[in-house]
Amino acid sequence: MTITIAAMPAYNEAHAIAEIITGCKKHVDRVVVVDDGSTDNTVDIAESLGAYVVRHETNKGYGAALKDCFETARKLGANFMVIIDSDGQHDPSEIPKLLEPLKNGFDLVIGSRFVNGNGKNVPIYRKFGMKVLDVATYIAGGLNVTDSQSGFRAYGQRAIENINLNGTDMSAGSEILIQARDCKLKFTEVEIHCRYDLENCSSEHPFIHGPRVLFKILKDMEYRRPLYYFAVPGIIMASTGFLMGLKFLHDYSLGGSLRFGPTLLMVMLTIIGAFMVFTGIILHAISRMIVINEQIRKQ
Repeated sequence: MTITIAAMPAYNEAHAIAEIITGCKKHVDRVVVVDDGSTDNTVDIAESLGAYVVRHETNKGYGAALKDCFETARKLGANFMVIIDSDGQHDPSEIPKLLEPLKNGFDLVIGSRFVNGNGKNVPIYRKFGMKVLDVATYIAGGLNVTDSQSGFRAYGQRAIENINLNGTDMSAGSEILIQARDCKLKFTEVEIHCRYDLENCSSEHPFIHGPRVLFKILKDMEYRRPLYYFAVPGIIMASTGFLMGLKFLHDYSLGGSLRFGPTLLMVMLTIIGAFMVFTGIILHAISRMIVINEQIRKQ
């Protein structure tokens, strides 16, 4: 028997959650609500509509709520899981579009606001910030998608079993994509629509959310791609210093003099570059050991 669930993080969403739960129930076997410390009657509404509710006594963050969505999906033995926002931004009637690719062998389906030239209703400042995060997510994890921050996604059983979130904040969306690449999950994107005319469509201001997610992605790069983050710039710097040294030696052999400023710059570039190369190699070895240990632990 195939079990399909819809799961949604929720924080003070009493104004919209009833409509979302009702819409989801038309397309899934069970609805899961992870209440992240709401102070309104979100929980009462969800329970009255028959949702499976997981409660946080305090507000732990979007990532922590997503983590519980995956843990609950594993607990319930779900084969497919759709994550949808509980604030009314997403349309539950689009759930079948996300589930269909899972039945054709995909492990992860991303509801994208920009695929097929869509996204005309997305505010320009949001669109710019999202594209910056898309590029950063690609650099950090190598997964090329048009909407890395989409909160409307569907997961197959391999994804449900393999994705284990560590972060608690809004960067969880990018963390999932990076883990998807690490686990070699097969993914695709489908077109969705998103509303921005709602008063409480986001618990965090985009000008706070964007830089915070970007900073978290850059930190992940240190762990996941140290050769790219340290060794490549180090090689460029050391090579520049080395070539400068050769030029200075050539000029000196022809009777020229060594000027203090350029010579100091050459020495600093060579030393700092070499240090960054060795740091990248060491961090790469450490990260590979951590990945291997995690794979052994999962087996």
